[in-house]
Amino acid sequence: GSGAPIQVGLLAMFIGSEGGAFVLNATLDVAIVGIYAVALSIWAGGAVAEDYSAGTIQIGKPWTRATPKGATIAGGYMTISNKGSAPDRLLGGSSAVAGRFEIHSMVTEQGVAKMRPVEGGLEIKPGETVELKPGSFHVMLMGLKQPLEKGQKGKGTLEFEKAGKVEIEYAVEAACILGRVSTEAR
Repeated sequence: GSGAPIQVGLLAMFIGSEGGAFVLNATLDVAIVGIYAVALSIWAGGAVAEDYSAGTIQIGKPWTRATPKGATIAGGYMTISNKGSAPDRLLGGSSAVAGRFEIHSMVTEQGVAKMRPVEGGLEIKPGETVELKPGSFHVMLMGLKQPLEKGQKGKGTLEFEKAGKVEIEYAVEAACILGRVSTEAR
């Protein structure tokens, strides 16, 4: 051979949790492609969100985002399903990584997004699934005791009116930068 590096074309589309997308179109040496393959396989073995249940309440895949050094708040996200015949209510909770835990909603008033605490807890009607997600209902973890790092898990407790306390773990996902997920694979 001529000793010239073998090159391959790579076109990949990444979609962030906020729905934003970006495209990477590049020509890379095979060695670099190999490095990316190894990095992706390591990333896939990181923190994975799990499911939890108590009584008729099921909690799906709690997660949060990595935070920069000095951050004092983080959002917590998950799905909560009520498989029973009576409503239940998420009243509050706690987290080992934060001093305070609040349930918030996000509302847009005159084009401005505002967070508001959910007074009296978040109702989950029978047969209903409520998604806590960015830009909607979410948990606020306030007074963070340390930065949250991608791949970690953070212990927490959710408290329901009827189902009682449920121990969970938040999987820490990639950070969000300027409203979009960072270029790290999530």
